[in-house]
Amino acid sequence: MNLKIFGSLAALLLAVSAPAFAEKSAGDVVDDSSITTQVKAGLLGEKGVPSNDVNVETYKGVVLLSGFVTNQAAKDASGKVAKGVKGVKQVRNQLIVHESTSMGTKLDDTALSTKVKTALMDADDVKSGQINVEVRGGIVQLGGFVTSTGMRDRAMAIAKGVKGVKGVDDAMFVKPK
Repeated sequence: MNLKIFGSLAALLLAVSAPAFAEKSAGDVVDDSSITTQVKAGLLGEKGVPSNDVNVETYKGVVLLSGFVTNQAAKDASGKVAKGVKGVKQVRNQLIVHESTSMGTKLDDTALSTKVKTALMDADDVKSGQINVEVRGGIVQLGGFVTSTGMRDRAMAIAKGVKGVKGVDDAMFVKPK
């Protein structure tokens, strides 16, 4: 892999993961960041895995895979890549298998994703920065490590209340203390 691309990917992953760092020790931050980077790099090299469609988050060695893939083989391969990374304690493979969608549906999904993200940002009791929002065919997946069961439940209720949402998948996990 091109070193410049790898460095850019690592910087991007570090920036995206920064809000979760506040609750972990420096060692946890370095280890989790390294694990996330290694999983993402592994996914980039895995044939048949649409790595751009797979969200990877790590909290205290637990890797969460979320998003949508087009077949079970891609889901399974993603989980295998994550399990093969040194330091991974557990993999929570929450990828959803969903067929490809038309361009019109993709545009509708993008608009719906924006509506859900906006609704989550407007809620005072939800830390929207901890939640990934992915949409395929009107199905919304909320993923990430959140700070409480109450916040998870509230985010689910908000997403279900957005006009145009056909269903909501919960791929959020409450951070262990």
